[in-house]
Amino acid sequence: MSNDNLYSEDAIKKVKKMAEEIDFTMMATNLKETPLHMIPMSTKKVDDKGNIWFLSNKNSTHNQNLLNDSNLHLVYASKSNMQFLNVYGMATISTDRKIIDELYSNTDDIWFEGKEDSNITAISVRPIEAYYWDPKNNKLVTLIKMGAGAITGNEPDLMDQGKINL
Repeated sequence: MSNDNLYSEDAIKKVKKMAEEIDFTMMATNLKETPLHMIPMSTKKVDDKGNIWFLSNKNSTHNQNLLNDSNLHLVYASKSNMQFLNVYGMATISTDRKIIDELYSNTDDIWFEGKEDSNITAISVRPIEAYYWDPKNNKLVTLIKMGAGAITGNEPDLMDQGKINL
């Protein structure tokens, strides 16, 4: 594995690319107590500053947890693409209708009573620390290299990994 730490613009591009490609993440809140509160969330966008955006219900447990402590953890994993992204950050909850309108899509009707639902909030996550694992090649090549490594006993160089400093 090659270790490549990323900074500033490269870091933002990497977070944006991976978070949007993987889409679904497990969002952990209430980090000071166990068990953590974890829920699946769909990434709506990653803005030019590297902030990751979600839509959420203002009455949800995770929103209440974030009002008490804005620290959270996002864990992205794509088994099919063998991509992994781990993000620790600070959340801000917004009721700005312009932001909600921008993020909302018809698929959100499953969770809300339309875009005008008064319970919709937008959650912005400002990453503080992140780490990624991203395959160097496509899945087939990666699997072949893994098989060759198992046969030869040599550790194949499969993934780029590194800390993301935003």
